[in-house]
Amino acid sequence: MSHSPRLPFRHFLLALAVVAIWGSNFVVIRLGLNSLPPLLFATLRFSFAVLPAIFFLKKPDLPWRNLASYGLLIGVGQFGLLFLAMRSNISPGLASLVIQTQVFFTLILSMRLNKEGVHASQWLALLLAASGIALIASHTDGSATPLGLVMILAAAFSWACANMVGKQAGRVNMLAYMVWTSVFAVPPLLALSLFVEGPAAMAAGLARADVPTWAAVVWQAVGNTLFGYAAWGWLLARHAPATVVPMALLVPVFGMSTAALVLGESLPAWKLIAAALVLSGLALNLLWPLRPWRPGA
Repeated sequence: MSHSPRLPFRHFLLALAVVAIWGSNFVVIRLGLNSLPPLLFATLRFSFAVLPAIFFLKKPDLPWRNLASYGLLIGVGQFGLLFLAMRSNISPGLASLVIQTQVFFTLILSMRLNKEGVHASQWLALLLAASGIALIASHTDGSATPLGLVMILAAAFSWACANMVGKQAGRVNMLAYMVWTSVFAVPPLLALSLFVEGPAAMAAGLARADVPTWAAVVWQAVGNTLFGYAAWGWLLARHAPATVVPMALLVPVFGMSTAALVLGESLPAWKLIAAALVLSGLALNLLWPLRPWRPGA
């Protein structure tokens, strides 16, 4: 299947909505972690994604191996590690930045596994966007531990691997795909929560949970998992990863903006310059007039 290096405008708007949700989500995650242990929080997130939707959506016509792989990579690999790191090892803003290394992991995996080339203008676009992320990283205030950074990098690699698995699924009902893959995230997350956090901490977290906490859980399931990842997978099934994945570099921009609005964090000049670099890279990637895409070009 050939792919265009440019997103149609409607697909661009869909990708923009997804990354806006993902960017603002780090504030929501922090809210949920104020009450719930991280692995229990992740368990509830994917449990709410499964129930009751699984009773209304037919299983996609795919091998169980594909469904299980995606569920484990997203549920345990990405969000299990992300929630654990954000509990005490990394700040929400920095987490929203480092997790975007999945962009580079995905492009490398795509080139290696799918033999998909990346145009020179796309490399330049990634360089611009990466410069913005590097500028953000150079102004951090030490609000991350080495363990936190390693955990987020591992989460980003899991996300990239999930992108590859999701692309192999092809053009399926992505809402049903997210529901049925989430089935495989719940048991290992629950087992890890029981083993790592323990029943006492789990019970205490549930006792502390208030309306905002449960709202955060529901938003994780509906906004991020069912809509966000279903839409993302739908786009990856129709476009080369080199075209879709760089959109995720906007997540830190939305993350900083949300933190400024909700948490009152400042937006100094260096943050605005970094955001401009990321936006410039995305504009180049999406709008530069390129010849039709040829796999392996």
